[in-house]
Amino acid sequence: MAYYIGGDLGTSALKLTVIDEKGDIVKTIEKPYPSSFPFPFASEQDPKDWEKALKEGLKEISSSFPKEELLSLTLDGQMHGLVALDENDQVIRPAILWNDGRSSEECKYLNETIGKEKLIQETGNIAYPGFTLPKILWMKKHEPELYQKIHTILLPKDYLNFLLTGKKLSDLSDAAGTLVLDDKHQCWSKKMIELSGLNSSCFPELTVTGDYLGNILPNIAEECHLPKALKILQGSADNAAAAIGNGTLEDGDCNISLGTSGTIFFVTHPYAFDPNGAIHSFCYNKENYCLLACMLSAASSLKWLQDNVFESQDYNSLQEKIKEEDLGKKDLLFLPYLMGERSPINDPKAKGVFCGLSLDTKQEDLVQAVMEGVALALKDSFVRMNEIGVSVSKSTLTGGGSRSKLWRKILASVLNLPLTTLSSSAGPSYGMALIGLKEDGKMDSLSRIKERVIQTKEVTLPDQKLVVRYEKKYQQFKSLYADLKPFFASL
Repeated sequence: MAYYIGGDLGTSALKLTVIDEKGDIVKTIEKPYPSSFPFPFASEQDPKDWEKALKEGLKEISSSFPKEELLSLTLDGQMHGLVALDENDQVIRPAILWNDGRSSEECKYLNETIGKEKLIQETGNIAYPGFTLPKILWMKKHEPELYQKIHTILLPKDYLNFLLTGKKLSDLSDAAGTLVLDDKHQCWSKKMIELSGLNSSCFPELTVTGDYLGNILPNIAEECHLPKALKILQGSADNAAAAIGNGTLEDGDCNISLGTSGTIFFVTHPYAFDPNGAIHSFCYNKENYCLLACMLSAASSLKWLQDNVFESQDYNSLQEKIKEEDLGKKDLLFLPYLMGERSPINDPKAKGVFCGLSLDTKQEDLVQAVMEGVALALKDSFVRMNEIGVSVSKSTLTGGGSRSKLWRKILASVLNLPLTTLSSSAGPSYGMALIGLKEDGKMDSLSRIKERVIQTKEVTLPDQKLVVRYEKKYQQFKSLYADLKPFFASL
């Protein structure tokens, strides 16, 4: 028997998935690690914690399978993170994460002084605080001594691959989120590198998902009790990995992930972009591109309400109290901008808001408002996609929030789209394990894998009565944000 390991370096944990030759999951492991928030809008992690999680997880796997039957390891990772190494390949400072908002002034400089039109021409995107280039410019201004030490810029999963192979490489799908990649021509942009103030040698060589990076380094193999012949394959950005894992592979395919963040991943060929930059245009692989919209606080909004406000871990009982006849009828609105927002409003100063509270507001009303608010924020991006000529007729739905039948009903009706959930929701790490299966020659294409291993569990259809109600609520949602935007900017 042959086994293939996929790994997802997520925001809160590293998840490892092992599959067999049939594509069936035979083992999963999660290793959490902490984040730090040293000042407002800042979000960081220590790459040493990633390394520790990876080694611990690999040791667990090696103790469960014959060593010689473990054939490959493929990693994906959280996008946009800045890992800066010095000339001795030592980490200079904690990694600045995708959900970090400290670089709003740098983004203002890029979007207004350099100009959105030039950015879109060079990269297909405008500047967002989460992207890597604004973080580099932030270091240049606020940490000049550390900035001067930069010898290599790596993305999070690329740092782990460097530890595993000794090679500094990235892939197109992850590099697309740096604001340094010429997305259309699939190479680093000389003009954007010049803006960073760094040498081109600071940016890693580009590969594509599935490329053979090398065998695992002997010292890591020995430490983790792995075979020295274990192949390390190039992975992808986490959203691209999730798309592979749920069968979003071909032109016109769409997936919505209702996880910590909320993402819309739409496959497109040929290259397409939003002239206003509200929707990200990224490489998916060498053949396809994708349009990606990301809201920063999706299922995490509900987790915040339960954990921080209600101080309860019971996520189901309050949802059970919500009456279906009340959906879309409550006067309560929620703006889910707990960490600012990316797509499509690009407003790092936006805040979370409940509007319409009254003396008879109950806990379950707040839960309903949060679930509806997240769905309305996702609709905001779909409306923008429609405006640039992208038509979506259906979508798969993944992520932790997809397990809620009520949330599926709300989202399908807000978006007026059939939403398909899958039998397996292993996520990005599963997609990366499938890359190992494909590259080993067990299947000739990812489309073939989709036919064999991606299975539909349930389709949630929009309720047309709710579609009408939620369209009205969406207009109120948009109006509320527009009215509060100047107030957010004043804070």
